[in-house]
Amino acid sequence: MAILSRRKCGLSKVVTHYLVAIVAADLLVVFLDLIFRQIPVVYRNYFSFLFSLRMCNIQAAMIYAATDCSVWFTVAFTFDRCVAICYQTMRTKYCNEKMAAVVLGTVTAVSCSKNIFWCFILTDMYFLVDNPRFCLSRNGVSRTPIWGIIAILHYLLTPVVPFVLVLILNAVTIRPVLVANRARKRLRGPSTGKNPRDPEMESRRKSLILLLAISGNFISIWTLFTVNFIWVKLIQLLRGTEFPPYSMQEVAYMLQLLSCCTNTALYAMTQTLFTEQLKVVVKYPLTLIIKHTQFRRGPNNPLPRSD
Repeated sequence: MAILSRRKCGLSKVVTHYLVAIVAADLLVVFLDLIFRQIPVVYRNYFSFLFSLRMCNIQAAMIYAATDCSVWFTVAFTFDRCVAICYQTMRTKYCNEKMAAVVLGTVTAVSCSKNIFWCFILTDMYFLVDNPRFCLSRNGVSRTPIWGIIAILHYLLTPVVPFVLVLILNAVTIRPVLVANRARKRLRGPSTGKNPRDPEMESRRKSLILLLAISGNFISIWTLFTVNFIWVKLIQLLRGTEFPPYSMQEVAYMLQLLSCCTNTALYAMTQTLFTEQLKVVVKYPLTLIIKHTQFRRGPNNPLPRSD
């Protein structure tokens, strides 16, 4: 977030806003779901004081809201790049900082509002027997039709609908870029190895790589989770079936959480300037320590005179 906020990675301000928002949402998921949820439950003997706080339902609502933001920020970024690349007439009206702030704020507000209901249908205490669990539903709510409708709508909105939207937007974006690049190459003539660089094509290529890296990562990692959810809902009519196994569901859930930890690596692999800025940030503390040590010990660094 710090590196992207410095705006020295060669990215536009609009793209930077979306990427910072995605990283912020991913970071919230890491803290809320991987740390504040998993560690206290698994190591309950060491974190027993947390169970007296009676906030499991609030934590669940925060986890789901952060996950929704992470997913829908990716969709918003994909749509923004689709408009910027494919629809030049809409580009000036939609692809600007003000609209990006409105979109990100709206997605955040809707995600938080959508998940408030978890506070009322889940208990506020952790449930632990032999295996670690999370919040229980209130008074057998999980067996009512309302619970089934809420659960289906919840998982349809995240990740089934975003999954389909990202696939469609990527398909819409890639085709005109490839066609435009081929036409531009024909206009520039055959390649002789001495042609000057084409900044326009390089800019398109970098934008496309970044878009495909972010959305492709989302699609590939969420695929198992999405397929598992759809399959489970379809086979609920076939009572007694043992497929998919519980281990498959756990792997799907693990991959879903992993998607919130991989974007930084994708930036480093796809953006050269980001990698350079990352090296600067990593070296900066070491540089300060070395300079401070040389100043304290070196004979060539006398203290300034008072006069």
